[in-house]
Amino acid sequence: MISIDIVGLRFQVRAAAIFVHDEHVLLHKIESDTFWALPGGRVEPGEDAQATIIREMKEELNESVECTGLLYTVENFFTYSNKPNHEIGLYFQAQFHPKSPLLEKSRSHIGVEGGERLEFRWFPRESLPDLDLHPAFLRECLSKPSLSFQHIVQRG
Repeated sequence: MISIDIVGLRFQVRAAAIFVHDEHVLLHKIESDTFWALPGGRVEPGEDAQATIIREMKEELNESVECTGLLYTVENFFTYSNKPNHEIGLYFQAQFHPKSPLLEKSRSHIGVEGGERLEFRWFPRESLPDLDLHPAFLRECLSKPSLSFQHIVQRG
């Protein structure tokens, strides 16, 4: 994965999937975390970002997905586990097969990442402004009726 510790911070490249279905957005979190994020993962050397999303969804949920257009490029500066991070994020629209059991919105779906349990859950778009969602710009952007390409610099 493209993640290195350099000059006192962690630098990484992450690809994330934006799944929107019936005015809901799919988010996930590590069970021990208190905040939600978009599903995805760190890009491997030599791997393109869309392939990262396809690989991560297969590894975490054993689910095949399709990635479509790039929606956001994000320069994200944050602290996680007491370590400063500088992340370059590529956020793509994605979709599940129309008969996927993951489209069920009445319950959480459980996945696994490196031995840690992940919870995946659908949230109504109108509820996102009140959710502990990281990076914070997503609360507003994903609540809008239509999504359009943006370059975002997120600090904190």
